[in-house]
Amino acid sequence: MKRVVITGLGMINAVGHNKEESFENILKGECGVDRISLFDPSNFAAQIAAEVKDFDPTTIMDKKEVKKADRFIHLGIKAAKEAMEDAKIDDSVDRERFGISCASGIGGLPSIENNSLICATKGPRRISPFFIPGALANMLGGFISIYENLKGPNLGSVTACAAGTHAITEAAKTIMVGGADRMLVVGAESAICPVGIGGFASMKALSTRNDEPKKASRPFDANRDGFVMGEGAGALVLEELESAKKRGAKIYAELVGFGESGDANHITTPTTDGPLRAMKAAMSMAGNPKIDYVNAHGTSTPINDRNETKALKLLFGGKENCPPVSSTKGQIGHCLGAAGSLEAVISLMALDRGVMPPTINYETFDSECDLDYIVEGAREANLEYVMSNSFGFGGTNGVVIFKKYKE
Repeated sequence: MKRVVITGLGMINAVGHNKEESFENILKGECGVDRISLFDPSNFAAQIAAEVKDFDPTTIMDKKEVKKADRFIHLGIKAAKEAMEDAKIDDSVDRERFGISCASGIGGLPSIENNSLICATKGPRRISPFFIPGALANMLGGFISIYENLKGPNLGSVTACAAGTHAITEAAKTIMVGGADRMLVVGAESAICPVGIGGFASMKALSTRNDEPKKASRPFDANRDGFVMGEGAGALVLEELESAKKRGAKIYAELVGFGESGDANHITTPTTDGPLRAMKAAMSMAGNPKIDYVNAHGTSTPINDRNETKALKLLFGGKENCPPVSSTKGQIGHCLGAAGSLEAVISLMALDRGVMPPTINYETFDSECDLDYIVEGAREANLEYVMSNSFGFGGTNGVVIFKKYKE
């Protein structure tokens, strides 16, 4: 199998419009959660979210093109452009051997909602001709492949909150078996709209700490009451090792392990067994290394945080053997299908810079969530192996392990 490395990163989220600004603010413990501004949330149980503020898509797209695509695509294009520039991809790179692997949990939900209302109130003839091609989840890859002239495999993962991680593993598999030399991975989500917030709130999945938005997303804290929806996009350029070395690319890390599993238990309630098996598979593929840091799924929901903590203890043979763990969802919210790609970028930047991001808002001890969650603030460390976890509705799980690259 060919070896796969990461040579480019990009992201946009509620605390930054690029990877540098985002990572710096995540390390500082800045929180992007606030009262929803994209619509009037007054009648909703959950009135808060981690929105990307002051983003103008016309800075990266022609104004006419903006109208053809949903907001999640705008965000994805922004992150993708940054990752491609970071990887220093130029015209000498063979575009027929360069593909894309995209991810979104829901796709263009605001467009679906808006055009459904138009259909119901004004009739079907008033539906936008750009509705379908601008809302389909895989059109994230469609738009970006056109913009970046990527003619290799064009793939899409729509596996709820594990989608961003699954897009990484699908890209890696493609390179490993020789289907492409390079793959651009982009996970993007923007579902902060009435039906999105209302739907998750009706499941009692969202935090209703509306009076304290900055403290609402509190992974592993005893008083957590649900996740806070976020939006954003993360992008990574994956390359076959020899191709990356040949062009003199900066190599952030090598992808040495990944694991996937299904709970086969419940459509929304996670298990401990499913995530544990995914982590074990990733560890086995990586050669069972000593993990130095885990970027947890850590959603701030009662069941997930308890189950993930238990699974980590089982994986590492007890609390005393677990590495430091943190969840960055306190800062940027839960970005659903984009979460895995965003958190992979954060994990890779942590590996590259030698600093682990904190878990914010952990104030009250939970006896079932008793690991080292880096609650005191960002922590410097000599990192060689990092793990990033993603688990989604439907019982779908994905885990990736990155190793610091050394010649």
